[in-house]
Amino acid sequence: MHSSRTPIHLFHKTLLASAVALLSAGIQAQETGGNSLEEVSVTGIRGSLQQALDVKRDATSIVDAISSEDIGKFPDKNVADSLQRIPGISVDRIWGEGRDIFVRGTDSTLNRTLMNGQNVASAYWWANDNPSRGFNYSILASELVSSLEVYKSPEARHDEGSIGGMVNVITRKPMDLDPMTVNLSAENVYSDLPGEWDPQVSGLVSWKNDAETFGVLASFNSQQRTVRRDGLEVFPTNDLYSVTDQNGNTTDNVYVPWGGGSAIFQQDRERQTTNVTLQFRPNDRWDTALNYVASDMNMDNSNQNYLFVAGGYKIPAGDVVTNPVFIPTSDGNQALVGGTIENDGTIGVADEPIVRDAYIESEVLDLSGDYEGDSWQLHLQAGTTSAEGGSNHDRNYWFEGYAAEKLNFGPNTNEFGFPGVDPLDGTAVHLNAANLRDWVRVMNDDETYFQADASFDVDLGFITAIKTGLKMRDHTIENNRQNGSVDVNNPAIAEQVAALNAITLADVSRGASPSLHGEGATAGSLTQYAFLDIGLAQQKVNSILDNGVMTYAEDQRAYYKINEDITAGYVQGEFESGQLHGNFGVRLVDTDQTSNAYMDGARGSVGRSYREALPSVNATYDLSEDVILRAAASRAMARPTFQNLSSNIVINATSGTATAGNPKLDPMLADQFEFGAEWYFSDASLLAATYFNKSLSTFVFQDTQVENIDGQNINVTRPYNADNGADIQGVEIQLQHDFSNGFGALANYTWTDAKVPANSDGTRLELPGNSRDQFNASAYYENEFMSVRLSYNMRSESYGGLTSGSQLVTDEYDQWDATANWTVTDNMDVFLTAVNLTNEIIYMRTADGIPVGFYENGPRYSLGARVSF
Repeated sequence: MHSSRTPIHLFHKTLLASAVALLSAGIQAQETGGNSLEEVSVTGIRGSLQQALDVKRDATSIVDAISSEDIGKFPDKNVADSLQRIPGISVDRIWGEGRDIFVRGTDSTLNRTLMNGQNVASAYWWANDNPSRGFNYSILASELVSSLEVYKSPEARHDEGSIGGMVNVITRKPMDLDPMTVNLSAENVYSDLPGEWDPQVSGLVSWKNDAETFGVLASFNSQQRTVRRDGLEVFPTNDLYSVTDQNGNTTDNVYVPWGGGSAIFQQDRERQTTNVTLQFRPNDRWDTALNYVASDMNMDNSNQNYLFVAGGYKIPAGDVVTNPVFIPTSDGNQALVGGTIENDGTIGVADEPIVRDAYIESEVLDLSGDYEGDSWQLHLQAGTTSAEGGSNHDRNYWFEGYAAEKLNFGPNTNEFGFPGVDPLDGTAVHLNAANLRDWVRVMNDDETYFQADASFDVDLGFITAIKTGLKMRDHTIENNRQNGSVDVNNPAIAEQVAALNAITLADVSRGASPSLHGEGATAGSLTQYAFLDIGLAQQKVNSILDNGVMTYAEDQRAYYKINEDITAGYVQGEFESGQLHGNFGVRLVDTDQTSNAYMDGARGSVGRSYREALPSVNATYDLSEDVILRAAASRAMARPTFQNLSSNIVINATSGTATAGNPKLDPMLADQFEFGAEWYFSDASLLAATYFNKSLSTFVFQDTQVENIDGQNINVTRPYNADNGADIQGVEIQLQHDFSNGFGALANYTWTDAKVPANSDGTRLELPGNSRDQFNASAYYENEFMSVRLSYNMRSESYGGLTSGSQLVTDEYDQWDATANWTVTDNMDVFLTAVNLTNEIIYMRTADGIPVGFYENGPRYSLGARVSF
């Protein structure tokens, strides 16, 4: 069970004391007066696009941006869905909304997301998810955001860790808003697949005194969502078998999927995001802000999957396959994709309902101060961020029965059935107590940080300013899991085990599942079966399990704890000479890393340190008032994922093989350059093109090698650094235009070509995470009474890891979204949104044509109102 949130780490008392001081000083400042800033109010889609272009135009590096107004006009519920409108960024929509982002052909783990320049701890709820260097965008509501900035060419002052690009999420501050601002919104969201309406509300209140020396902002967002995802799944493995047909002919070295099924995932989700900001400007030199953000998600979810178990049970038992169908695989072997696996008295049909009580909690407490001297500036920032995620319970109810299996698979075909067994007959499968399990998982992510930056205006020829800074981070991530199981050989619970084994699916079912896979099914797909009722399962099964029958023990294989102490310093110069201006500098980074895990049955640790110098230069040339040329060159760094850095090793006593992490992995470095041109041919219009090139020093891959462990030679599979890296090049093209009559349009296209050296066996892979083509387009119309916007997003096929002799592929995916807004009064708008209008299906397979997953999330619609004062 997870505990309620506790104060997060170092600095907490200091920061809270600072909050009291800020509040006291702010009240006093009401009487002392101060200098106010001139306010410029820009509204509407055109205004927000113009603001984003102003950020891009004024930047000294290669930057794209989205303003808060722009986010409001998108039908997006989290920041990732907004980011995928930016050139070069694509989004993983496997759960129906954006969660991970991919930038310029690089995997999500090679890109960083910061909030107000600092890391945001994040965690995951799903049992098969592991903490990564990426960011879980599903915890962050878009209403929190003032603007998004994506830095595609780094500067020395930027945090290291991004090879594709760095996203900076800038939250709202009270001094940037009117003296008294109130925004309220409420909407009802209809999810078509589950057929449910869910309420969502948000509010923001911001106040600053007349002297504009002190302000307070508080915002709250609550989203409820009923999720349903239909999935036709196959679980390929790297295990090879011999397959014998009805005539006694044997085919060796065949990949047989462990199994697969017809799945329905359901989730009742509630996300609450809170933001409180205190801002203090006692005079025109000081600006101090204390920012607190908390995001909580609670998820009651279930996944029910009616399964075939070909490689899991039947083929290892030697069952005969009538009329087998094979396809060749890229590594020279074959894969079984069709035929009837006969019923030779082995398990052939199974139903696997999993019921999870999951959660994610994330928070940030950040104190920043800026001082403006006569010819110098100082920035100080300190804070903590923490996240916890996992499940209070992750219960697996396993039902099984004897049956033959009839299989027919293709790149977009998943068909299987059970001759002689009706999936709608719940009596065909019974509970197996030996396979019951419960996972109680806790994943923690904690970081404290301190940063000091100084900038000095100088007159050293063409050098106009020198910036320098120091940053220290203490980051710890830990993963724990308790495994609950039933010891069926314990005579003390023999009666309870017998009672469990006697339960059939019919005993805990009230009928058939919904009709599934409306868009992804083909003629022979399984679309309905006997459905577990969670209430009945808790009544009939949990009542036995929770009476001491299920016992819990630490899963040593799941445990790891990794700590990183990171110190970075930089020097950066700003230069200007005529129409040429930009910056150059170097960032020096020192990383001390300790990886803790179970080794030989006891917790142990492996430590290492490394240092890197990361130079960068960004140059901008103003060819004319409206045409800008840009060039940049840099070295970037990304650290390996935390799970890959784990020092544990797990030996399979049955097969005599082992899997392990590798705490000695080197970071990935990229030498990169880019150049481009931008033509701002009117206030809210742009034509731009950028060429980029990245040469990665290495990438991480899984390999199996013989290692001597305790005097035994064992095949150990673990991650390694490749001797050679990968080369990525691409072109981004942007076009944006306002036609000055209410109509406007914007489009961008990114072409990315990634080349990865051949493996030792000569096979060539595509770079994981890369899509060769990405395209976004939006058209809008607005006047003083209304605005409408239609958006399109396309990502070509992308790639994953190796399985069953070839690489995982996600087919091309495109999506249409729309939004409309009506101004009812000066203070009230009514809006409609639609997401995934055409109900697109996500198709995943291997490059050789073995299906892996066909996922349908369905469209969503919402109707709501916003009130602003």
